[in-house]
Amino acid sequence: MNIQPNALYQEMQSLALEATRNKPQDSLPVQSSANSSAQFGQMLSDAINTVNGLQKEAKSKVTALEMGDRSVSLAEVMIASQKSSVAFEATVQVRNKLVESYKEIMSMPV
Repeated sequence: MNIQPNALYQEMQSLALEATRNKPQDSLPVQSSANSSAQFGQMLSDAINTVNGLQKEAKSKVTALEMGDRSVSLAEVMIASQKSSVAFEATVQVRNKLVESYKEIMSMPV
């Protein structure tokens, strides 16, 4: 398997482009707070499900490699494992920022 040095960077750019393509560019945020919180909850749920999917994929590739499946290379396993690790670390950092923000808001005087 030939791994290009910029393949991961290109994949990240394509994911960023896809994420910005799904957002409406011209509309102003005039949504109700209930709709906005529902969308935030859905977005958070989708992100967690994506991380879960990456972790399951990495685990299945590791298992396949350990069982001697020749269709899975070590490079594929390592890339899947690193993608899973980076996604999980990003999720943990987002969670930490949310908790920090919540604590800051709760400590504000009313």
